[in-house]
Amino acid sequence: MRKEPDVSIIVVSWNTREILRDCLRSIYEQAGDVSFEIIVVDNGSTDGSAEMVAARFTAVQLIANPENRGFAAANNQGMALARGRYVLLLNSDTIVLNGAIAKSVAFADAHVGAAVVGCRVWNAERVVQNSCFLFPSALNLMLFATYGYKLFPKSRFWGREMMTYWDHREVRPVDVVSGCYMLVRRAVIEQVGMMDEAFFIYAEETDWCYRFRQAGWQVLFFPAASIIHLGGASSCQVEAQMKLQAAGGILYFLKKHQSRWEYTCGCFFMALFFLIRLPLWWGRGGLLPHARAFVARRANVRGRGARRLRRLSRPLCRPARERTPRGAGAPAAGPGGPINAGLSSCA
Repeated sequence: MRKEPDVSIIVVSWNTREILRDCLRSIYEQAGDVSFEIIVVDNGSTDGSAEMVAARFTAVQLIANPENRGFAAANNQGMALARGRYVLLLNSDTIVLNGAIAKSVAFADAHVGAAVVGCRVWNAERVVQNSCFLFPSALNLMLFATYGYKLFPKSRFWGREMMTYWDHREVRPVDVVSGCYMLVRRAVIEQVGMMDEAFFIYAEETDWCYRFRQAGWQVLFFPAASIIHLGGASSCQVEAQMKLQAAGGILYFLKKHQSRWEYTCGCFFMALFFLIRLPLWWGRGGLLPHARAFVARRANVRGRGARRLRRLSRPLCRPARERTPRGAGAPAAGPGGPINAGLSSCA
């Protein structure tokens, strides 16, 4: 009988072959002194992602779905096979740095009340991303819809939902950590349950963190562990649809966990969000042409973006000079990103 690993690392991928390859390499090179298994769940990629994993990473357990089942469902597939004491949800467009996984496991072992541990997240420009958030509410949606977090990023009120006033330098309990890197205690998963598959993409980790908190567990941010997150490697390929998925996920969260009044107000402020931005989209030729142009600009994610990640991962393996973002920062995007990640790119 095989020994139980410390952590089961689940990577969900959709058409991110080159970046996925770099992510898996970084796990083997930078995980640290910890035993682990890797489970890759490919959501019907057409770029050869599954074939690449099968050919180059023979120790990885591969689940190749015939279609895109969504982020929550794919992670649940991986969790069903996981044997580790912890489960790590890791985006395919990330690079693990400086023993981050071993550090996170040691931190979680020392904090037995924590269900979830998140880490410090850098973007490709070596800027710290906002990776911790408050739960969705009508108030938080109002602040987000009206650009409050951009106009007054240092304000604890206007910047509250995305925590733009915080430099992410100290350990602290939070409501939600980004799903791009989410270490979860398996015993708590068995208690609370896996992700709600009604969330296709976005807000699924928000719902999960809420359920953990309701069960009396903590969600902790741990800055000594860090990764690079390119952001949006999958979702940018269908950006317009992902904005709608993100909006729907947030509203579903409010309907599921909040009062009818809170949900109704949330619908109003979500509509306000889109109405405020319509002139901007219209000035760029409409939402769909803008989305097509965005996809064209980001089509090099699997090429130049992957090479940039490899280049940046080398200097970031050494202590780097920290830079916090001006304004609202650079919120994470893509599957398993923050609750408003799919919306903020069009803000």
